[in-house]
Parts: sequence; C-alpha cells; structure tokens
Amino acid sequence: SNESSLAPDTFILTGIPAMEQLHVWISVPFCGLYLAAVLANGALLLAVWAEPSLHQPMYLLLCLLALADLTLSTTAVPRALALFWFRAGEISFGACLTQMFFLHFACPVESVILLAMAFDRFVAICFPLRYGAVLSVRAVGRAGLAAVLRGLGAILPCVLLLQCLRFCGPRAIARTYCEHTATHVAITRLACADTWYGLLLPFALGALDLLLIAVSYAFILLAVCRLPSWPARSKALHTCGSHLCVLLLFYVRAAFAALAQRFGHGIAPNVHILLANLYVLLPPLLNPILYGVRTRQIRDRALKVFTGP
Repeated sequence: SNESSLAPDTFILTGIPAMEQLHVWISVPFCGLYLAAVLANGALLLAVWAEPSLHQPMYLLLCLLALADLTLSTTAVPRALALFWFRAGEISFGACLTQMFFLHFACPVESVILLAMAFDRFVAICFPLRYGAVLSVRAVGRAGLAAVLRGLGAILPCVLLLQCLRFCGPRAIARTYCEHTATHVAITRLACADTWYGLLLPFALGALDLLLIAVSYAFILLAVCRLPSWPARSKALHTCGSHLCVLLLFYVRAAFAALAQRFGHGIAPNVHILLANLYVLLPPLLNPILYGVRTRQIRDRALKVFTGP
C-alpha cells in the first residue's frame, strides 16, 4: 500500500482518530441532525410545491438552495454513518472521487443560488415595479442552469487532475468521507505532488460571488435609506434578514473550513474531522429553519402540510 501507483484501487477511511470507541455514540447526534435536515428541507420543498401562491422567484430559488443542501448532506453523512455503525471504511478510488465531486459541486452551486437570491432582493427593493418583468420562473430556471454548469466547470478539472496524479504513501484518509472541505481536496495530501488548484479556484469563484452580493446590498441600503418612513425601511430590511443570515452561515463556514484545512496545522485532527462533518450538517438544517421561521407564507403552508386544512 506504500508503493507509488497511478490510481489506487481503494482508500481506507479511518474515521475520527483517538475516538474510535465513541463512533457509535457520535453517530447518534449526527444521524439526528441529518434526519432533521432532510425533514426540514423536504417540508420546505413540499410546502412550495403544494401552494401555487408560492410559485414565485424568491421561493423557487429557496427550493434550489434546499436541493443543493440535500445534495451536500446526503453525499457525506450516510457514508460517515456506515463507517460509524458497520466499520465500512474501505471505499474504491472511483467512489471516493464521485463523493468528492458531489460535495465540491454543491458549494459553487449554492454560491450562485445565493447570488441570485441577492439579485432578487435587489430588484424587489430597488425596482419593485419591474420585478415581474425582470424575474420570472424562466429566469430562475436559467439561474439554476448557470449554477449547475459553473459547478461542473469548477470541479471536473480537479477530478480529472486527481485521476492523472501518482499517489504515494498509505491509502488511509483520516476522514469519515472523501471530502473537499470547501476548498482543498483531502486525498491530494496522499498524492506525490500537491496542487493549489483546489484552493485557488473555489476561492476565486466565491470571492467573485461575494463581491457581486456586496454590490447588490450596497444598492439595497441606498434604496432603503431613501424610503420616507422607518416602518417602510424596517419592512424592506426584514425581507433581506433571512438571506443575510444564510449568507453569513455559508461564507463564514466556507472561509473557516478553507483556512483551517490548509493552514490549521495546530488544530487536533479529531477537531478537523468533527468540524468537517458539522459543515455538511448544520447549514442544510439551519437554512430552511431560518427561512421558515422568518417567512410567514412558508411557515403557514408547512403547518398545513403536517396538520391538515
């Protein structure tokens, strides 16, 4: 297993170092959080689908965000639970790349969706009379297609590069799944040569999206300041509150994960791995809750879905 090879047949996921005896206990909150995230996002998707009045750009973009969140968590958590429960640590090279592909694919897709949501708020507040003409169901479909295409463009070259690299050292990966923690591919640490591609490209794409979002909110703040009364300003800002919370959750988490993965050599390995699992659990759980609690239409429809008319 220590010999150089172009593509190893399998990798071994080792789980959380020094905590192997606690794997079963650790799996309990992980499983609970995952089921809660699936339930919350499923309820949101069902509420929007069942209520024709919610078939509007803002809510359809929220559905795209929920699908991206479900992709992120479902790609990683079942694999981690299989390791915790059944010690199924062996994973083929192809399956490892596939899992890593979907994990990294979901991040730029979610970033584009958040940018589209910022544009939605910009048009709604700055040009309310033109909202229906600028944003439509077709426009949301184009935004979703653009998100998918950019996600493919971001990760496919990286996956192809990894297939061409020669791997050295043991096949063990100190993770619970083959992950690309926001920016850096974990298994490139096993390659004979390191690559900065996995760090630079997601940073560049995320920075561009964040810059455009900042510009959108700068115009939003200018428009809000021109409103004649405080109640009108408060109402306008309230419509942006959920989106701002989701933005902070996504970009702060991504930046911390990227820096910790690349430069956090003083952080204990088990802390790295626990955080890597929380990265794919907490945002998919909190995003629909933030929107569900703050958006009355979604909250009321979700209650009707579970309690009946």
